[in-house]
Amino acid sequence: MMLFNEIYGSYFSAVSDILKSAVKGELSIEKIYDVVAKKGFAESSINIPEKLVGGEWPLLTRDMSTPLKHKPSMPLTTMEKRWLRTLLDDPRIRLFGADDAGLEDVEPLFDRDRIVYFDRYSDGDPYEDEEYIKNFRIMLKAAVEKRSVEIVFCTARGDERIWTCMPEKIEYSSKDDKFRVQVTRNGRRDTINIGRIRDCRLTDEAAGDVCVSDAGSRERYLIAEIRDERNALERAMLHFSHLKKETVKPDEEHYVMKLFYDVDDETEILIRVLEFGPMMKVTEPEAFVENIRSRLAKQRRL
Repeated sequence: MMLFNEIYGSYFSAVSDILKSAVKGELSIEKIYDVVAKKGFAESSINIPEKLVGGEWPLLTRDMSTPLKHKPSMPLTTMEKRWLRTLLDDPRIRLFGADDAGLEDVEPLFDRDRIVYFDRYSDGDPYEDEEYIKNFRIMLKAAVEKRSVEIVFCTARGDERIWTCMPEKIEYSSKDDKFRVQVTRNGRRDTINIGRIRDCRLTDEAAGDVCVSDAGSRERYLIAEIRDERNALERAMLHFSHLKKETVKPDEEHYVMKLFYDVDDETEILIRVLEFGPMMKVTEPEAFVENIRSRLAKQRRL
């Protein structure tokens, strides 16, 4: 059985939408062509309307109604259910309140023990810890609802801090296997590992009382030339798949990639670029290039 059954193809999706309109009594020939143009392929505007209106597919009557009594549904295949169950067994998804309702008796496609991660730190966040889950969901709720929070957290040096701040967004680092939250406090933007938060609660303070000014952009970028040998381009695209990027091909042997990243990730990005050796050469900005030179010089001295 294929993971994606043909019932989810463009033809089926387009016809399903047409029939839903017919069941509601809202279908017209113009509606048919509009749906097909949005969901079908180039030849769909010829094939689908002709077969539906002409009666080859006995799903519509001449007055644009349908013999169907209920709107068509798109049931999940067994393989898709098993895939969903596999995803739901990941504790990171559980942080967002997902549950396995309707999939209780479905066997996962594979279990978590079969997944082996390379080049990742082993001290990831405690995703199944009840206190961690509580703090994560409060920060997520605050970010979605634009509310401020009071948090108690430990710094990297072990000092305890108490802040009232405004969570802006939550991001995940696959390298560290940790979630972190970007917050704004007194016009300044900071990033806190959620695993370092000891306690947090929503407050009644208005967002404007916390975010008194624009904290400025945290986005940085680098431009690197990639020599496409030993699948260097494919490895780079996979390695930085979670980051925004722009890639062009100036000649037959090279690619130029513009990679965007958060300023807090600069050291991690530098290390990951160095892993490509001579296959990746950073050309801009000069400050990043100088950091690479300094890192290489330090390694050589050691």
